[in-house]
Amino acid sequence: MTLVSDAMIFAACAHDGMLRKGTNVPYIVHPAEVAAIASTLTDDPEILAAAVLHDVVEDCGVGRAELEQRFGARVAELVLSETQERCGDPRMTWEARKRGAIEQIARGGRATKIIALSDKLSNMRAIHRDFERDGESMFARFHQRDKRRHAWYYRSCAALLKDELGDTDAWRELNGHIEVVFSEEGMELCPPKAAYAG
Repeated sequence: MTLVSDAMIFAACAHDGMLRKGTNVPYIVHPAEVAAIASTLTDDPEILAAAVLHDVVEDCGVGRAELEQRFGARVAELVLSETQERCGDPRMTWEARKRGAIEQIARGGRATKIIALSDKLSNMRAIHRDFERDGESMFARFHQRDKRRHAWYYRSCAALLKDELGDTDAWRELNGHIEVVFSEEGMELCPPKAAYAG
């Protein structure tokens, strides 16, 4: 069995019974889509395995040791680079977690950025689809209901991914979804790129 196939099976079992927020769509559809997007950017099996596993620590309680034992140290490290810390009331910690995610993108190398771009594009595809159907009310399903904060987060991520991956179809698609969904929300809430350097 290949590394990516093993990761697909592991992720499917870890996410079994979970649904995408506010839908009846099985959660595994998201990590599978993230891996599919990543495959347009690389054929590195460790990056693709990490892409499909990117939420198993954050959402399923899988530990680093288990990932390292089964998939190797590099895959585990890449998964952890896409893992947001969870603590307390998610409404209170949303911005702190998102700032941490932005900082991880800023510090990360190309492999980390490929997974981040793939994850954000999968999420923005779903947000755009739901926004077209439900309008502003779709943001009520999230812990953070302020559309401006989502705009800040996705615009910040896209800005940090542009230098490395801005010439890819995936980045251009991500940016296109952001511009449509958040057309009324400008850049004023976005911190300068320099804030995440170093």
